[in-house]
Amino acid sequence: MAIILTDTAIEKIYLTAMKRQTLDHVFRIGIRGGGCSGFSYFVNFEKEQALKDKIFEFECQSGKIKVVIDMKSYLFLNGITVDWKEDLMKTGFEFINPAAKSTCGCGESFTV
Repeated sequence: MAIILTDTAIEKIYLTAMKRQTLDHVFRIGIRGGGCSGFSYFVNFEKEQALKDKIFEFECQSGKIKVVIDMKSYLFLNGITVDWKEDLMKTGFEFINPAAKSTCGCGESFTV
């Protein structure tokens, strides 16, 4: 298995990197303890990847991005779909995680 990023998410990450002048950076997806359900997702641009990161490359109409996930987070994120949503209720990444047993109301934290 791997991770899936929708075309909308890939395009948003690429355009954000271009705007921030971080196209040479990697886009990190991970989890940390906390949030109202136990674990919370985080995303960040980082200058370099770590030695044991899982590496994924995605392409959109504008260009390519490199996504990395640390091995601990990957245990909980394997098979995840990441989308970008913009509507009246929420603007941001949406995580559809098959490993999650439950999520909080805002969808930014989960339990396994």
